[in-house]
Amino acid sequence: METLRTVVTVCYMIVCVAIVVLVLMQEGKSEGLSGTINGVADTYWGKNKGRSIEGTLSKITVVLSILFFVLSVVLCVKW
Repeated sequence: METLRTVVTVCYMIVCVAIVVLVLMQEGKSEGLSGTINGVADTYWGKNKGRSIEGTLSKITVVLSILFFVLSVVLCVKW
């Protein structure tokens, strides 16, 4: 049982580091005054957000956040 706890803890730490790295890799949501003047929604990347690298990073971040929550509950309740 102690081995399982160690494996879950290591997975938890890997997920934590991965979330930090992915959040730092993402672009900021606000682009300052130039974003409001130029109209960001009309750009190619604004229309195809789901298929871009930024969209992929966002989806992976959501999945890892859910995994982080589940592992947190498992570690807290189980041990």
